[in-house]
Amino acid sequence: MDVPCVAVAREAGEAARTALAEAGALDDDHEIAVDDGRIYIPVTDTDAAVDAVAALDGDAEMTTRDLPVRQGVRTPADILGFEPSLERIGDIVVIDEDDPDRARAIAEAVIDADLPARSVLNRASKIKGELRVREWEVVAVDSSATAEETNAAAASDLSPTETVHREYSHEFLLDLAAVYFSPRLATERHRVVEQIEPGEQVLDMFAGVGPFAIPAASRGASVVAVDLNETAIDYCRENARRNGVSDRVTAIAGDVRDVADDYRGWADRLVMNLPHSANEFVETAVELAGEECVIHYYDIQHEDDPFGPGIAAIREAAEPEYAVSVETEHVVRSYAPHELNVCLDVQLTTTHR
Repeated sequence: MDVPCVAVAREAGEAARTALAEAGALDDDHEIAVDDGRIYIPVTDTDAAVDAVAALDGDAEMTTRDLPVRQGVRTPADILGFEPSLERIGDIVVIDEDDPDRARAIAEAVIDADLPARSVLNRASKIKGELRVREWEVVAVDSSATAEETNAAAASDLSPTETVHREYSHEFLLDLAAVYFSPRLATERHRVVEQIEPGEQVLDMFAGVGPFAIPAASRGASVVAVDLNETAIDYCRENARRNGVSDRVTAIAGDVRDVADDYRGWADRLVMNLPHSANEFVETAVELAGEECVIHYYDIQHEDDPFGPGIAAIREAAEPEYAVSVETEHVVRSYAPHELNVCLDVQLTTTHR
């Protein structure tokens, strides 16, 4: 039967499916179809679906298609009798439950369901420390699960907290117990990366395992990826290798403020994805900026004025040496009640030529 769908390019399928699931717009009752390089994802709420995939920059379109009803797929909800809150990172399923009995029941349902999952982790702490990592409780492991073979490792080679996450035709090896990573930012990362032109010099000031840096290099940019977390940088180097861009990615472990002297005036584009603290690094960003530079500045602020503090911080650091033009004020997602995670795309142009 004909059902409403979002149609996207095949390489954008997982990011679109994740965005639709987070928006509660994914139709689990019908199969996803693939035809001539396009993926057709069934949805239950067309308005919510349009909003969910808006960051795909025109790659997504609403349509209808004759899709078969799903048959015989047993989900965790079928087993539990309620819909649990789950997040998938690679073949790891993440839950957030305070009740140990409920956490165990959900984890067992995930393992027993027909959806692929190698381990179930429960959040055991908030994100903390300079390295932005959290503690995890390993609630369940399916020792018989076999993940898709990757370039270097099969499921049996990985710890319960380590996985290979795929996003927009790239893959990222990571360990959730040692690094920060959010799959919820997939469409935002894609939005930024799509702006990059071949030959650009891109500096990611807080690079993690490389989810901005590796796709940027795949676009033909020369990339410097900096992070305080040495383990994250090790993964970034490995991810550059497995995605075939090692020759275009320089990964540096350390504080970006200590790296600035080596790359002063180098960057055509800067990524500042460190909400809550990015304002502390704006002066360093200006030091790194070339004669013309785009800054992608991420912030978390109250909904009453989500963009003003970031704009003020950039202007204070950059003017009068640079003319400052705010190109985009973009809401990434809701972060907490009355707080928004936002991005400012800001063009700096030197006034001294």
